[in-house]
Amino acid sequence: MAILIGLARAGAARRWLVGGLVSAVAAFTIFAGFTGAPSASASSHTVGLGTAGSYAVLAGSTITNTGPSVLNGDLGLSPGTSVVGFDEPGGPGIVNGDQNIANGAALNAKGALDTAYTDAAGRSGTSVPSEVGAGKTFTAGVYNAPVMQLTGEVTLDAEGNPNAVFIFQAGSTLTTATDSSVTLIGGAQACNVFWQVSSSATLGTRTRFQGTILASESATLTTGATVVGRVLAKTSAVTFDTNTITVPSCNVVPPTTTTAPTTTAPTPTRTPPTTTTAPSTTTPTTPSTTPPTTTSTTAPPSTAAPGGGPGGGGVIPGGHPQTGAGGAARLTDPANGLLVALGVMALVAAGASTSQALRRRNVMPAWSGMSGSELGEDE
Repeated sequence: MAILIGLARAGAARRWLVGGLVSAVAAFTIFAGFTGAPSASASSHTVGLGTAGSYAVLAGSTITNTGPSVLNGDLGLSPGTSVVGFDEPGGPGIVNGDQNIANGAALNAKGALDTAYTDAAGRSGTSVPSEVGAGKTFTAGVYNAPVMQLTGEVTLDAEGNPNAVFIFQAGSTLTTATDSSVTLIGGAQACNVFWQVSSSATLGTRTRFQGTILASESATLTTGATVVGRVLAKTSAVTFDTNTITVPSCNVVPPTTTTAPTTTAPTPTRTPPTTTTAPSTTTPTTPSTTPPTTTSTTAPPSTAAPGGGPGGGGVIPGGHPQTGAGGAARLTDPANGLLVALGVMALVAAGASTSQALRRRNVMPAWSGMSGSELGEDE
């Protein structure tokens, strides 16, 4: 029965412990759901461009160029089919890459562009004033404004992290003033800079721009503007006028893992203990003194007739005062053995009597302490 009760108590304890763990996990899950992920994680990784990454320009309706523009990368158009000013007989523009016009490659690239645009637009970030230039410096992160205007110079500082990602979200348009520029410092790379534009982007004359433009509608580059990055428009046209577009190379640096130095414990060397032997001391020999020999004179043994009486002068051995009998002969005498046996029996009888008396004393009832007269009265 006791075993069953113990098992029941152990089962109840286990059920209580499991219930507590389940409650703790549920509480943590609810808390995580309410707090959500920190906004900084939105810029922790770059925007994947997929098959659109190799394109210097990608458009939806038309691509038009005026002047000796140079595209260092692929040119793609889908679903439109009109490309003017590039690699035509006598045409001024040069494409140092593939041209995919309304084909499967262009269609795939446009699908990758749609995915990248949705990713960049969906990142949560920090609201900033519309003027993002004029000497401002930004560190890695996501920044948004209803419209974005770049006047003068804007600096992007990666702070020594070559994987730092910068995303700028324009709620409407992106425009740059003449001679404006984007400068990268601290290891920042153009491949990790993205400008998500909800309508159209326009780069002013001689703008020195860096990063990939992800425009929902169209993009226009005026005379002399250069881009280290890409100009990608989802639905409408891209227009050039003596511009240079260069697809950036990206040096992906793996995160630095600091490995603690390996410490090798020295192997202990066992040194045998040194035994110091005390110098031996020679004890001087003390000459022994031999006592002089004493010569005793022994009287000649007396000669007496055996059994001689007082007059005979004989020596009587110890024992009986007259006969000399005694010693071991006494123990073998029958009379002496009888006396010893009787003595042992008397001792045993006395011990038994004493033991019985003690037992009676211990079990004597309370009335045993009463006197004889008192017992008589009771009788």
